[in-house]
Amino acid sequence: MSSQGLRLNQVRHGTPRAKRMLLVVHGLFGSARNWAAVARQLSRDREVICVDMRNHGESPWAAEHSYPALAADLAAVITDAGGPVDVLGHSMGGKAAMMLALTRPDLVARMLVADIAPVAYAHSQAHLIAAMRALPLEGVSSRSAADAALADDIADPSVRAFLLQSLDLRADPPRWRLNLDVLGAEMDRITGWPEVEGQFGGPVLFLSGGQSDYVQPEHRAPIRALFPEAKFAKLAQAGHWLHAEAPGPFVETAQMWFD
Repeated sequence: MSSQGLRLNQVRHGTPRAKRMLLVVHGLFGSARNWAAVARQLSRDREVICVDMRNHGESPWAAEHSYPALAADLAAVITDAGGPVDVLGHSMGGKAAMMLALTRPDLVARMLVADIAPVAYAHSQAHLIAAMRALPLEGVSSRSAADAALADDIADPSVRAFLLQSLDLRADPPRWRLNLDVLGAEMDRITGWPEVEGQFGGPVLFLSGGQSDYVQPEHRAPIRALFPEAKFAKLAQAGHWLHAEAPGPFVETAQMWFD
């Protein structure tokens, strides 16, 4: 893994307290802003840092979007913050957090991995990238107009709303705060999982959505091979975006875990 990580954009909540700092790592097409409501609740007794991952939000763009590279970016954030810290990662961010824990266990105290396993997935999000690329940005003047244009390719309004949080309408012309070219080219790496050696012996909670198919019973063996102290829990009524679909139970579970 490269020892030089990118300087990620950070949004901080709360102030340093007796409890350990918490680092929040978003998933594919997400941003630090998506986690603001959850982070504010978790920051009542600790400082919380939400980051924009590379090729997302206000962070730098780069040609590589591998998990070793993402982990190096996170390591740089934690080192600057004087780590170790607790880490919460969702989906792609969960995989980045796992890679960080396996390669730099000295920087991670406790970890919560939200709805993802250290395995390669067969699904691709390339169709969402194609839809975003096809949006005629020059002619988009409002979020509702962009939503209507995306509806031809993306039927689910909640998915459209999520993606549109990364559309910068104040730019002229409007622009995506996502490096769609690189994310498309690196999709196999994002949905995949590289060969990695070692273990992280610290406490890890794998929290999944009861309506999601991302964490299956057959994934427990590869999880325990890398994280022998892994615990498992589900939020019964939530899907993959469990922090948005069941924010109350999600925050309550995270608070209990990190306390």
